[in-house]
Amino acid sequence: MLTVTSVNVNGLRAAAKKGFVPWLAETSADVLCLQEVRAETAQLPDEVREPAGWFTVHAPAAAKGRAGVSLYTRREPDRVRIGFGSSEFDTSGRYVEADLPGVTVASLYLPSGEVGTERQDEKERFMAEFLPYLVDLRERAAADGREVVVCGDWNIAHQEADLKNWKANQKKSGFLPEERAWLTDVLTGTGGYVDVVRALHPDTEGPYSWWSYRGRAFDNDAGWRIDYHLATPGLAERAVKAYVERAAAYDQRWSDHAPVTVVYEQ
Repeated sequence: MLTVTSVNVNGLRAAAKKGFVPWLAETSADVLCLQEVRAETAQLPDEVREPAGWFTVHAPAAAKGRAGVSLYTRREPDRVRIGFGSSEFDTSGRYVEADLPGVTVASLYLPSGEVGTERQDEKERFMAEFLPYLVDLRERAAADGREVVVCGDWNIAHQEADLKNWKANQKKSGFLPEERAWLTDVLTGTGGYVDVVRALHPDTEGPYSWWSYRGRAFDNDAGWRIDYHLATPGLAERAVKAYVERAAAYDQRWSDHAPVTVVYEQ
């Protein structure tokens, strides 16, 4: 089995103080994809920078305190790549991938955006550049007899079933028609990827992976499903189990996101 877990840690140094370290010690994951690390590698505590039993790759953003993605693997990767060939985004701490036997695993932190601001423009530029790379990645992997899974915080809820209060969010970043159409293109259009969690839970509301810290969103399970495992069809067909590791209570959370885990047969 290959177990892959993805989670936006909302600041790895803060998460390490709130429960991430014991969670890391207990996880059965073979690969761990982190997003929004928000720290230079040297700023990370030893127990999360290079934990025993893991090979780590950290890709911090050039802008201090922002973004940042990491990959933790139980075995040493054959190859690592930071960025996807973008002059604008390769130093923004948004993308890192690693080749393991038969599969490429990537950690993605897609910009969050805000309607009517430069942040939304940035998100749209990223999306426009990233889709052709996803197509190229899939095609190169297929030529090499490999599979691909791109895990992370995609910051888009694809369908109405992917957020609790979808009616109130139709004009907000993360559920805009053009964002949802782009994700459809990643999945059923030119991208050719599969939303693994949705494939295994086709008739489920959620399962949500992010809840605002405001109000009682977590207690009421008023969340968003924006953290995805998007895999090539061959790997998606080997997925046997997918679940969100939702904390038992609000005060046991170490991020506003929860880990999303998928188990694949090898």
